[in-house]
Amino acid sequence: MKNFEIREAQQKDCPQILELIQELATFEKEEDAVEVTVDDLVRDGFGSKKLFHCFVGELDDAVVGIALIFPRYSTWKGPIIHLEDLIVSERMRGSGLGTALLNEVVKYGKQLGVKRINWEVIDWNEPAVKFYEKKGAKVLRDWDVVQLDEVGIDNYLKNI
Repeated sequence: MKNFEIREAQQKDCPQILELIQELATFEKEEDAVEVTVDDLVRDGFGSKKLFHCFVGELDDAVVGIALIFPRYSTWKGPIIHLEDLIVSERMRGSGLGTALLNEVVKYGKQLGVKRINWEVIDWNEPAVKFYEKKGAKVLRDWDVVQLDEVGIDNYLKNI
């Protein structure tokens, strides 16, 4: 089933991009965690200071998948990109859309000359883990993700 198109996201796609982000949050049992708005996506992806790049998978004028990436820098390797989310709408899983989006990210990274593409996957999402491993990605199970959220940042700053 390949009747979808992969293309660079446009500003007009932001409401549908947000719908997919919310669908992912629901899948990950974090329905209330999404704080980003359509206006944030427009500003940060299409404004004067572009913070991310996004590819969309489109079917019948509907965005049914996204791959959202942004630049990073590795002190060991140099320029890399981070794949923040590869989201395929539930109705499109198994259609080849995830592969097509990942292909686009990898081609884009190669075009930029990056040394690595990084992303995370939740350990309980075995279909995603198997998908990435099948594509040749290394799932580093001996690394833990470390974060400071807004409250954590504020608390940290109060204690220095």
